[in-house]
Amino acid sequence: MEHFRSYSAVFPILLCTRDGQRQILLHRRENTGFMDGKWDFAGSGHVDEGETAKMAVARECKEELGIEVALQDVQFRHLSHRASAGGRTYYDIYFEVLRYDGAPEIREPQKSSALCWFDLDSLPPDMIPVRREALFQVLSGCPYSESLE
Repeated sequence: MEHFRSYSAVFPILLCTRDGQRQILLHRRENTGFMDGKWDFAGSGHVDEGETAKMAVARECKEELGIEVALQDVQFRHLSHRASAGGRTYYDIYFEVLRYDGAPEIREPQKSSALCWFDLDSLPPDMIPVRREALFQVLSGCPYSESLE
């Protein structure tokens, strides 16, 4: 019997408060082949073989943003199971990064054309829709969602 293959991706949620406004760090995708030109969670990526989801968050934050994240500072917030008929199945795992060392910057300019903090009540209109929905789930405290696309 052939086993079905699924994919896991992690999405770090970096939040801060500036001038009384809660903000989130997003990046604009570029040259990735998926939703290029749209805003996405900064530092997101796939879970590699032999690593846990929290390890993937720390690695992606270092590779893409140049920040150091300790595993104890990564807190689970939401799991989204996305399935498509005849296509790929994804487990998108969202984590809030509670603390980090360094200042986020674009470390992979071939994949990201911009990095910006956005007020949570003023997200960019061209944010990837499934990410926007997941953020609303996170902010409302919902730990799980699923969709058949």
